[in-house]
Amino acid sequence: MYGNLANKLILDAKRSSNLSETPLYQTDLVKSIIKETTDLNKDAEYLGEEQRIQEEDSENADEEKMKINQCQLFVTHLCMRRNKRCLLAYEKLRADKIDEFSWLNIDPITETGNTDPNKNKFGSTGNGSNSLVSNSANYTTQLNLDNLNHAEQEYYKNYQHLITNYKSNFADIDLSGDLDPPTNIFTDVRVLKNGGEVQTEYGVFNLIKDSQFYVRKSDVERLIQQGYLEEI
Repeated sequence: MYGNLANKLILDAKRSSNLSETPLYQTDLVKSIIKETTDLNKDAEYLGEEQRIQEEDSENADEEKMKINQCQLFVTHLCMRRNKRCLLAYEKLRADKIDEFSWLNIDPITETGNTDPNKNKFGSTGNGSNSLVSNSANYTTQLNLDNLNHAEQEYYKNYQHLITNYKSNFADIDLSGDLDPPTNIFTDVRVLKNGGEVQTEYGVFNLIKDSQFYVRKSDVERLIQQGYLEEI
C-alpha cells in the first residue's frame, strides 16, 4: 500500500530521535520510497493526460468517469507529497543530530576503533566544557561515520569547517561551552569502559572500568559526553 514505506521511515526517525547517537542510514528504504514516488509520478502524468483528453472532448465525456479520474489524480498527488515530506523530515532529523555533535569537540567513531578519550577533533588535549546542552538526555553525543551515507559525511566535514572558521573570529570565547555554570566544581564519577590515561591539572588517572574518582567536573565533562564516565 502506498505510504507504508514512508511511515516505516518516520517510525525509524522517531526512534532515533531519542538516541544519543546517529543510527545507520536507511539507504534501501529511502531508495524504495524514491522509486515509489517515481512510479506515482508516472501514474499522475497518465491520469493528467486522460483528464486533458476528456476535457477536450467534453461533449462525449463520461462525467462519472471524469470524477473518478480526478479523485485518483488527487490521491496520487497526496501520496507523492506525503512521501516527499517524510523523506525531508528524515533527512532534517539526521542533519540536526550531525549539527549537535559537531559542536562537542569530540572525534567521531569509525569502524576501525573508538575515539581517543584524551583527544578532541582538533587534535588538542585538555579540559573545558564542550557541551551546548549537556543535560539533555536525547542530545547527540556519539557519531559513527560508518552510519552516515556519503552525502552526510561530506555535510559533516563542511559543517566542521564552518564551525572552525566561525570560532576563529572569537578566539577568547569558548562558543561550545555550556551556558549554565556548574552547580558543583567537583563531582564523583564512575568509569563505564576502559580507556587510556587521562591527564588533568590535578593529576593523572587511568580509565579502568568500574573504578570511581572524585574530580573537577570541567576536566571530565568531555569524557562523560563520550560515554567513558558517568556521574554518581
